[in-house]
Amino acid sequence: MMLASFSGGFCHQQMACAKFHWPLLRSRVNRNVDEKFKNLTDFTASTAMIKHKKRSRLSLSPMAAAAPVKTGDFSSPKFYQEALTAARANFTQEISFQSKDKDISLAKTLLYISAEDEAFIAYNREMDAYSFQNEREGSKSSSDGQDLDEKESMLLAGKKIEDWLAELDAIAKEVEVELMSRDIGCHLTEVLEAVNKVLFDSMGFKRSNIVDSKCSYLHSVLSSKCGSAILLSIIYIEVCRRLNLTIVGSCVGEDFLIWPETGNPEELFKVNSGHSLFGIVNGRCVEDPKSKASDLNSSSLLGLDIASNRDIIGIYLANLIRLHWKRASRMNRGLMLTSPLRPVHDDKSDGSSVPLLRPQDLRLAIMASEKLLILQPHNWALRRDHGMMLYFMREYGEAVQELSICMAFAPEEEAEILEPFVEKLHLLRLESSWKSLGHKGRLTVP
Repeated sequence: MMLASFSGGFCHQQMACAKFHWPLLRSRVNRNVDEKFKNLTDFTASTAMIKHKKRSRLSLSPMAAAAPVKTGDFSSPKFYQEALTAARANFTQEISFQSKDKDISLAKTLLYISAEDEAFIAYNREMDAYSFQNEREGSKSSSDGQDLDEKESMLLAGKKIEDWLAELDAIAKEVEVELMSRDIGCHLTEVLEAVNKVLFDSMGFKRSNIVDSKCSYLHSVLSSKCGSAILLSIIYIEVCRRLNLTIVGSCVGEDFLIWPETGNPEELFKVNSGHSLFGIVNGRCVEDPKSKASDLNSSSLLGLDIASNRDIIGIYLANLIRLHWKRASRMNRGLMLTSPLRPVHDDKSDGSSVPLLRPQDLRLAIMASEKLLILQPHNWALRRDHGMMLYFMREYGEAVQELSICMAFAPEEEAEILEPFVEKLHLLRLESSWKSLGHKGRLTVP
């Protein structure tokens, strides 16, 4: 079993504290916070759904937004809109804070994430294909599109979410068969060895050396048997859960380690046949002196914070944001989300200087960030990063809103850095509105 790796923060950058004072802007932000954001958790969940519905209707991609509704054998935008909205609603319901953490299904939640992104990507793919067909044939035809009752089968490589969950059930059944063939009892060591044999020997699951979108979604990993470290850990947890064996995990440095829940931590580190239980689950990393896992023992293990299901989903989403941001900014090597937060009075640039990023990947990063904000609505750094992604998407109005909320909860020195940038975004938003009315030139203020 390969341990899961992650980074504790997303695109962090050291920022010097700039001493700017904008009393008018700060008072406006504070007043808005007092009046509108007293219950930030509920606000975040509801506004995220509203924004998502709006974007699925108007902003599926800059290229696709101008595409006709439907031609030939292509599906109508409404088909994808409902798939996007349903996936986000199901995700929000699954991780609702009204539910007990133990009742949250990691597999189901990740499949809802996959379903939303798959619908978004499929829509863009169809619109591109449709545009190409129109260019070749020079004709247009209309159709009513697919039956919306079929959208679940479209969302995830032709299978319903229940079918992908059944694949995890089937893996657990294979482990049970393996245990029966050994004619042994259900000792913890034997169960874990059987899980490892089925997953990594019989079925051939392996960790991908190159992290890309194909190995970053649960349904793709279940199909290809090749996935990121965090997804392999989640599959391990889900299979063991079906065997009535609870696997827990915790962040250790930049790694995410898992082990069976037990009231006797000493048994996890007892070496039997060359391996400890902790080693069986986490693989060779426990023998690597460069890994912090090699320093763990029964005492230090008790000092670790056990990750909840919501925490694990948060780690997965943070990895997804990082993946899509890296792909979106590929042509701008080294670009950090926080790069534009330099002293604004020295910056003479306007909105046209915003680097051009790959729109589909940037939108996928924003969608993952929206879902992570539902989980962590009070995380000011995450909200800052989300606002910066909206800035790079040139959605200045929404960027102002997110960064203004961030300023209300961020440490004072961080808020002082954000203030002049938010003021700049106000001007960019006005300039964009001015140009949309047919006016030319830059908006100047005294």
